Amino acid sequence: MNEKQKIINIAVIAHVDAGKSTLVDAFLSQSGVFRENEEVVDCIMDSNDIERERGITIYSKNCSVMHNDVKINIVDTPGHADFSSEVERIIKTVDTVILLVDSSEGPMPQTRFVLQKSLEMGLNPILLINKIDKKDQRAVEVVDMVYELFMELEANDDQLDFPILYGVAKHGIAKNEMDHESDDITPLFDTIIQHVQPYPDYNEEPLQMQVSTLAYDDYIGRLGIGRVYKGTIRTGQTVSVCKEDGSVVQRKINQVFVYKGLKRTPVERAEAGDIVVLAGISDITIGETICDDKNPLPLEVIHIEEPTLSMNFMVNKSPFAGKVGKYVTSRHLKERMEKELEVNVGLLVEPLESTDGFKVSGRGELHLSILLENMRRESYEVAVSKPEVIMHRDAKGKLLEPIEKVIISVPDEYSGSVISKLNIRKGIMTGMSGKDGYSKLEYLVPTRGLLGYRTEFINDTRGEGTLVRRFECFEPHKGDIPQRSNGAVIAQEEGISTPYALSNISERATLFIEPGTKVYEGMIVGMNSRNEDMVVNACKAKKTTNMRAAGTDDAVKLPPARIFTLEEALEFINDDELVEIVPDDIRLRKKHLKELERRRNSR
Repeated sequence: MNEKQKIINIAVIAHVDAGKSTLVDAFLSQSGVFRENEEVVDCIMDSNDIERERGITIYSKNCSVMHNDVKINIVDTPGHADFSSEVERIIKTVDTVILLVDSSEGPMPQTRFVLQKSLEMGLNPILLINKIDKKDQRAVEVVDMVYELFMELEANDDQLDFPILYGVAKHGIAKNEMDHESDDITPLFDTIIQHVQPYPDYNEEPLQMQVSTLAYDDYIGRLGIGRVYKGTIRTGQTVSVCKEDGSVVQRKINQVFVYKGLKRTPVERAEAGDIVVLAGISDITIGETICDDKNPLPLEVIHIEEPTLSMNFMVNKSPFAGKVGKYVTSRHLKERMEKELEVNVGLLVEPLESTDGFKVSGRGELHLSILLENMRRESYEVAVSKPEVIMHRDAKGKLLEPIEKVIISVPDEYSGSVISKLNIRKGIMTGMSGKDGYSKLEYLVPTRGLLGYRTEFINDTRGEGTLVRRFECFEPHKGDIPQRSNGAVIAQEEGISTPYALSNISERATLFIEPGTKVYEGMIVGMNSRNEDMVVNACKAKKTTNMRAAGTDDAVKLPPARIFTLEEALEFINDDELVEIVPDDIRLRKKHLKELERRRNSR
């Protein structure tokens, strides 16, 4: 009988931009996964196009490395609060977590969330203070802040006795003390092996494996990814699948894969403790347990926190509908939503009363906008309403709304403007400190108040401020919060915009379109400098005569148009407006395109 392979599963958890994906790169490169002549990109685990463009991790991913005779499965997790449902599931499949904390920023709101989940699961974390090469590093102070955070989260004695390492993930360096010499991450590998016991030998027990992530392969169909808790799993094996509703069905495993480096490698048999990928069960979903066919023993279902934000996804009915997109009907929209629900467990989809759309609820603006961006790239056309915060009622029927903790770092000269705006949005300051010309503000703000604020914040701080937020609690409803104070500039007819018309409009408004843009009645082409809507003719051409006047025939000079990203467009619109998303454009429009309808509706 072969000796059981030693397996340790670890997850790298941290706030956005703390260096998780960079650390995983260092693990891979220093364990001989890549050939000497192989060209390797940075953040190799961020393989999705949107992840590469935005520089964030959206989907958790697996890889494995060998250190001495131990196989270490590594999970790279998202740091953004909107993708925390990914983190919640992954924590269940690992033996420990490496908590990355920036040496100057210290623990951030999302650090608290991911650490809390790890401690609840009984894991004993390893702390790595990253980016110690920064000029403003304060590693000793940050370690004290992490201890305080552990105590706030009621960590037990074993969890409080965590190993501390210092490093620069970008250069692949980790060391046990700040003044030690090191040129690789061997100290981190050694700490993992000393700190964590390899997974026990449960190979002889009845099979138990829980699916924590789903993937799809064009050739072999849906894949279930998860950890084998007990027993072994083999290619061709008949198993029992324990569903969420308590029912048990028999299925056959076609293929079993494990991770070797970055690659999925087919194997005949996988052992307890390993993270495996299964093919052949077409209806597998997250949280289901795969058991021995004669002895089904389901594991506890994975519970995911509820969504906080909803939008209406509707069929695009603008005059330009169907000219670019491939999938434009409600049937296409329904199929796409059903497909997304299979892999995106933080999402909730309900049909609208009208038959042309769905109410889609998620964990935040970014969570939903990433879905919309993916749909746009897949050639879908969809119209989307303003995001709405999901309210709750307590036992006495009192209306409660979500409150978020916001941490802002901003140059001192802009702090007054930020404080004023957050106070208007019903924010309550809980802390303020200053250092090196920067103010650090801590606020509790209703989620409603933060909708549409990010763009305003970037403008107010000239792009120098940082704003980090995460859900804190539910509190009684805070009353009305002011919406956008500027009116929209609305096109009154269909046609092609002209420089002459836009030049006249630009004197009273900020333009959203360039000359030569196709417009239709009811489309928003700019933002009024006043607070009422303004209807304009953006296609008006200059009358041609054979008379010439000195100086008046010069080329028209227009200010650059404000071009929206998808998130900015969703932040900008009011309740009576929609964002029209098509493969090659993002347009803003009124829900009612005709002026008469808008007047009638506003009465």
